[in-house]
Amino acid sequence: MKGTVHYEVRDNIALMTIDNPPVNPLSSGVRQGMFDGIAKALADNQVAAVILTGEGRAFIAGADISEFGGASAGPGLHECINALEASTKPVIAAINGTAFGGGLEVALCCHYRVIAATAQVGLPEVKLGLLPGAGGTQRLPRLVGAQKALDFMLSGDGVPGPMAYELGIADELAQGDLVEAAINFANNIIAKGSPVRRIRDEDGKLLADRGNTEIFDQARKTAARKMRKRFAPEMIIQCVEAAVNLGDFDAGMKVEAENFSKCLKHPQREALIHMFFSEREVAKIPDVPRDTASQDIAQAAVIGCGTMGGGISMCFLNVGIPVTVLELNQEALDRGIGVIQRNYDIQVQRGRMSEAQVKQRMGILTGTTNYEDLNTADVVIEAIYENIDVKVETFKKMEAVAKPGAILASNTSGLDLDKMAAATSRPESVIGLHFFSPANVMKLLEVVRGEKSSAETIATSMKLGKRLKKVAVLSGNAPGFIGNRMLAGYTRQAGEIILQGATPYQVDNVMLNFGMPMGPFQMNDLVGLDLGWRARQLAGVKPEDVPITARVADKLCNMERFGQKTSRGFYIYPEGSRAGQADPEVVEIVEQTSAELGITRREIADEEVLKRCLYPLINEGARILEDGIAIRPCDIDVVYINGYGFPEVTGGPMFWADQQGLDTILGDIKNFGEEYGGDVWKPAPLLERLVAQGKGFGSLQE
Repeated sequence: MKGTVHYEVRDNIALMTIDNPPVNPLSSGVRQGMFDGIAKALADNQVAAVILTGEGRAFIAGADISEFGGASAGPGLHECINALEASTKPVIAAINGTAFGGGLEVALCCHYRVIAATAQVGLPEVKLGLLPGAGGTQRLPRLVGAQKALDFMLSGDGVPGPMAYELGIADELAQGDLVEAAINFANNIIAKGSPVRRIRDEDGKLLADRGNTEIFDQARKTAARKMRKRFAPEMIIQCVEAAVNLGDFDAGMKVEAENFSKCLKHPQREALIHMFFSEREVAKIPDVPRDTASQDIAQAAVIGCGTMGGGISMCFLNVGIPVTVLELNQEALDRGIGVIQRNYDIQVQRGRMSEAQVKQRMGILTGTTNYEDLNTADVVIEAIYENIDVKVETFKKMEAVAKPGAILASNTSGLDLDKMAAATSRPESVIGLHFFSPANVMKLLEVVRGEKSSAETIATSMKLGKRLKKVAVLSGNAPGFIGNRMLAGYTRQAGEIILQGATPYQVDNVMLNFGMPMGPFQMNDLVGLDLGWRARQLAGVKPEDVPITARVADKLCNMERFGQKTSRGFYIYPEGSRAGQADPEVVEIVEQTSAELGITRREIADEEVLKRCLYPLINEGARILEDGIAIRPCDIDVVYINGYGFPEVTGGPMFWADQQGLDTILGDIKNFGEEYGGDVWKPAPLLERLVAQGKGFGSLQE
C-alpha cells in the first residue's frame, strides 16, 4: 500500500498525520491509515478527541491519480469518510496546506476545521469534467449555503485559508503553530461538552435556500457564459438542487453518485484530463533538462507601447517586475501609458483590483524615448510593427544598449526569428516570446527557439512564462510558428466556403455550435478587416491579383466597413455593441463576388462546413509535428485551446482528431482534395503513416 498515517496520542488527543509525499494524495495506505486510526482512537478511553493533519506542504491534495481505472486495496474513500463522520469523539481537521478535491471532502466530513493562513482549499473537479463525488456537493451547501457552494464548485478555483474561514468552510483561522491551535480548539470543545457536529445532519442553510430558484437560474446562466458546452456544471447544479430541495442527505448522495457516474462516462472527462496533464507536459523539453541554469528576471523592457506592448508591460507589472517601456516620441508614449492606466482603472471599477494595487503597478512602470534607458533590463522585448526589416533594425538597436547576458526577445507572430538573431553578435540570447492579444488576458505564450538559442535562454523564457502566469509552449522557428501556421488553412477554407454557397453567418454559427468563442468572420471583424486590405494596398497588389478568399473583405473595406472599429464589417454593430447582427447587404456582396468569379453557388451542409474548417488544422498539425516545429501533439492542443479558443472540452485539435478516427479524417481529406484541389488537401505524410499503422496522434506521446 502507498502512503501511511502516523498515529500518536498527546495527553488526551489522538493526532493522525498523513504522510504520502509530496502532496499526500488519498492512496490506499492513507485510506487504510485513517480507517484504522479512527478505530484505534475510539477504542482508547484516554482519547477524547482526534486531530487529522498532513505532513509537509499538503493536507490532502486529492485522489491518487495513479490508482485511477484500476483495483485499489484497502477501504474506499466513502468508507473512510463515513468512519470519520460517525465518530462519537470530535474529529478536527487541522488543514496545514493544500486540501483539494477529495482532500477537502475529507475535511468536510470531520466535525470541525482549523486552517492555517497559508493553506489552500478547493474543489477543482469541474475543471476535469467531474464533480465532487465524496459528498462535497451535499455537505458544502449545508455548511455555507447553496449560493456560496455553487460559486465555489463551479469555479473550481482554490481559496486561501483566511477566505476559507470567511466563507464558513473553516471554524477557526489558526494563529501560530497549527497543531497546537487545533489541540487548543479540541480541548475547548471537550471542556464545553460540545457534541460532535456532523454537517450531514444540518439543514438550517438548506431551509433558507429552499424555494429560491433564482440561485440555480443564475448559476446556469453563469455556467453557460463562462463554461460553454461543459457537461459537469449542470451535473453539479443538479446535485446542489437535490441537497436543497430533497433535504434528506442520503437521497442527495444518491443524486451525487448518479451524476458523478454520468460525468465519468462523458467524453469531456477524458478530454479535460488530457488537457490537465498536457499543460504540465509542455513544460518538459527533451534537450533542455529540468536542472538547466536559468537567469533571474528582475527587470524588463518593452519596445513599443501600443496594444501589444502595453499588454505585455502589464503582464510584468502584474507580477511585480519593473518595466521600462520605450516609444518613438513622447506623444505615443503618453498615449500608451494612458491606455495602461485606463485598463487598470476599469479593473478597479469592476472590483477586481484596489487603488493601492494600481498605484503599486504604475509605480514600477517607467516610460522613455531613449534606447539607452533599456541598459539595465534582464529581458528586452520588441513589440513593434510586424515587418521583418523594421524588426531587424530594432534588434541592432537592442543589442547596442542591452547589458551582457540580457535576453533579446521578439513578440513576432510568425516572422523569421533567425534573421533577427543574425543582426546581433549574441544569437544565443535571442528568442521569440509571442504573446497573444490581449496580452494581459490571454494565457498562451509561444516561446520560439531560434537555431542558436541557448538552453539557458530557453529555460529562462519557459520559467518566465510560468512566472507571468502564462501557459508557455515551445515552438520551432517556422513561418507562423505553431498556431498561426495552422490557422491559415482554417481561415482560407472559410473564405472559400462562403463563395461556394454558404453565408458568413452560417459558417460562424457552425463554429459557435462546435464550441469556438467566435466564428472566423466574427474574428475578422474583431481584428479589423483593414489590416490585410491596407497591407495589400501598400504592397501595390492589383485588384485582380487579390486572393479570391479576400475579395469580399476588400469590397467591405472599400465601403469603409472595417469591422467593429467602424461598427460595420461582415456584421452590423448597433451603437458600438460587440454583438453583431447579420446584414443582408453582405450576403448580396458575397453572391455578387461568386458570380464575378464564375462560381456556381450551392447549398452546403453544416457538417461539410465543420470538416472543411477543422480538417486543415489537423492536416497542418501533422506537418508541424513531422517538421519538429511542435515537440508533441499535446503541445498543439495546448496552443489551440489557450491561444485560439478551441473548445477545451474537445481536448484540442489533435486529441479531437484521434476521437473522430484518423482514418475517417484522412478519407474526407482525400475526397475534398479530389473535389477542390489545393495544397491544403494534400494529406500530411505523418497522417497517412499513422492511419496505415492503425495508430493515432496519441501514440506519439507514449
